Amino acid sequence: MTMSLPIEQHLAAIHASLEAHPRLMLVAQPGAGKTTRVPLTLLSSEWAKGQRLLLLEPRRVAARLAATFMAAQLNEQVGETIGYRMRGDSKVGPATRLEVVTQGVLTRMLQDDPLLEGVAGIIFDEFHERSIEADLGLTLALDVQESVRDDLRLVVMSATLDVTALKDVLGHATPVIACTGREFPVETLYRPVAATESLEGAALRVTQEAVAREGGGDVLIILPGVAEITQLVKLLEHSGMDIEVRALHGRMSIDAQQAALRAHATRQRVIVSTAITESSVTVEGVNSVIDAGLERVPLFQPRTGLTRLTTRRVNRASADQRRGRAGRQQPGVCYRLWASEQPLVPYGEPEILQADMSRLALELALWGVRAPRELSWVSPPPAGAWRSAQSLLRQLHLIDTAGMLTPLGRQSAQLPLEPRLAAMLINAIPLKALPLACAIAALLEGRERVQGSLSDALKQRIDQPSAFPQWAKEAKRLARLMNTSLPTRPTFEPLSALLALAYPDRIAQQIEPGRFKLANGKTATLPMNHPLAQAAFIVGVNVESATSEANIYLAEVITLETLVSLYPTTQEWEERITWSEEQGKLVGDAVQRHGELVLATRPLQQLPVEAVESALMAALKQRPTMLLSDHVLQLQGRMALLNTHDAGWYDWSTPALLSTLAAWLGPYMAGVTRLSQLEKRPFHTYLMNTLEWEQQIELERLAPVSIVAPSGNRIHVDYSPCREGGSPVLALKLQEAFGWNTTPTVVDGRVTVTLHLLSPARRPLQVTQDLHSFWMNGYSEVRKEIRGRYPKHPWPEDPFTAQATAHTKRRLSQ
Repeated sequence: MTMSLPIEQHLAAIHASLEAHPRLMLVAQPGAGKTTRVPLTLLSSEWAKGQRLLLLEPRRVAARLAATFMAAQLNEQVGETIGYRMRGDSKVGPATRLEVVTQGVLTRMLQDDPLLEGVAGIIFDEFHERSIEADLGLTLALDVQESVRDDLRLVVMSATLDVTALKDVLGHATPVIACTGREFPVETLYRPVAATESLEGAALRVTQEAVAREGGGDVLIILPGVAEITQLVKLLEHSGMDIEVRALHGRMSIDAQQAALRAHATRQRVIVSTAITESSVTVEGVNSVIDAGLERVPLFQPRTGLTRLTTRRVNRASADQRRGRAGRQQPGVCYRLWASEQPLVPYGEPEILQADMSRLALELALWGVRAPRELSWVSPPPAGAWRSAQSLLRQLHLIDTAGMLTPLGRQSAQLPLEPRLAAMLINAIPLKALPLACAIAALLEGRERVQGSLSDALKQRIDQPSAFPQWAKEAKRLARLMNTSLPTRPTFEPLSALLALAYPDRIAQQIEPGRFKLANGKTATLPMNHPLAQAAFIVGVNVESATSEANIYLAEVITLETLVSLYPTTQEWEERITWSEEQGKLVGDAVQRHGELVLATRPLQQLPVEAVESALMAALKQRPTMLLSDHVLQLQGRMALLNTHDAGWYDWSTPALLSTLAAWLGPYMAGVTRLSQLEKRPFHTYLMNTLEWEQQIELERLAPVSIVAPSGNRIHVDYSPCREGGSPVLALKLQEAFGWNTTPTVVDGRVTVTLHLLSPARRPLQVTQDLHSFWMNGYSEVRKEIRGRYPKHPWPEDPFTAQATAHTKRRLSQ
């Protein structure tokens, strides 16, 4: 008798919810049965009859296994009622009503048919993984639902969902159904890596413990990457243990992945895997998990335009998912290769917050969207990464300056490749190099890190395709897609040209042997013993950001002639004015360049006026203190004070002044070629000249530069504290304030100045905004303490009626 799954008791509620509402969130713990039971039962819904359902799975192996399992539940083969689609592999038929699709496939389906005719609903499984494609798929599906398909059902489900964030997008009326899971008890043991051993050595030690455990089943080891997996597999195969060792990672073919997951009848398996096993896949027979607690993720850096692979500690949700693999079918044990006190962050960041946005930006342009804000996102794309993606697409000529698709961009968007490689394939057609471009794209699109020369790696694959089955399969697929054939003989003459078309921002010029400047302005290095370390120009294919300079792992030499032929604008002369610190003045030259690379230069005999002004402005922005004379600081304070109490005044803060230099300083820049000529300029006068005469009068009335004290002297008001939200300060000798009954004010009496009452030696005696209270309560104490120190100055008993003066008693009596 088959054990009932926890999700069974919620199926009626799921049906009822989707009958009444087009959106649903399902939070179902591991082992609940959501992945296979929910889609099957929804096929019988009234709203789904005669139509198809799409089940989105984040991983190819999970998609294939889920389809196979559900087909078996119906006593059918995959491709009948249940089918699947993924890049390069699909099994669907005319009777298929439930398609399990991977994320890129869903995006293509939405782009090809925004009405999604014949599709009743989309189920987003394992949404907690928050891949960039899943986020994009949900965003586009919501746009379709809100604009043309209000009958389309959307179900978002996972073991862990950020319900609050999702409700902000799906709507606060969206129902949420929670379901417990079915998981056997899992004992957690901590086995940290010792200081003297490697990660692989620690994993081997703990594997021996797990294999020797009485009643132990198969063992699943989760490591951060392929390099660690390869090393541990070698150690295990030579360990002498009676086990069958199997590797499992995303670079393997689907068939090889499924073979690794298949249970063995006689020998104990040890599966060494990446985080691929975090998904909804149940690994048959496993009841021991060894978790390194690490993950390797690509982090995109908008500042450099480069991606850096980073190994980091997993989050708590992922660690719990991994631990749960040991208890899916029987009680188990999880060995964690870190200390129990090691802190873990609760959740991982969505991929959209740390990934390259170029493919997403191209998809949005194809969707007809110029900016992400036009759509609804669980996590909007970061502004910096979005700008970087837009910049790259413009360099590739896939979008125009308005952000709209060019003809090349429209063709590239149809290809299931990253924008760089898609653009390379289309551009290869006029170069008559399409077969080679397909071979290159198949190699670079895979996650395999090519060591040494790209041309050597291509030659190996073209000569012996059977030795590289994954490359051969992908290359043939691309060749079919582009209606061409693969090269049979390695001819690499256009190789550097094709790479330069894919990586225009990574064309690099030698600064010194082994050190290069990229077209994006960053610097990158090759080892000094690398064959290309002495090359004048190279194309950096695999470039990863590092702490200081980027590292180039794969590159090809390119000639200046090839670069010029591909980018004719490099022959145009561009006048450039720069500030020379050494000479202390502006210098000018004309340059031919590609991005930030200067290919040729010649001096300018005469500096263009507009360029001089622009360069001086840029130099001033780097030296803002030149502008901030005491007069300017006072003006900034006065304007800040008025802005606090009255609308309609100008923003004269330092950032605002620097951003508007051309407007208020530009008219006074004629004939200026050196910064030293600006040192004594009356910048405060230039600022005042931007005000109408009536505004200048009003400024003086509301925030006067000085106030007449009872002594008759005009005392300067210090408004600089107002720049940071403080109050204006009036500093004067205490004797000059005699006769003032109340504290003076500005801004029509709304702002009380802060009085700094000084001794005859101009030392602070009292700071107050309530002068009357000081005369009544504090003056007598100050008088007792100070008058003996300054006997020549008046210290009357009654400050209210005393004569105010800045002079001594003798001078006063004359």
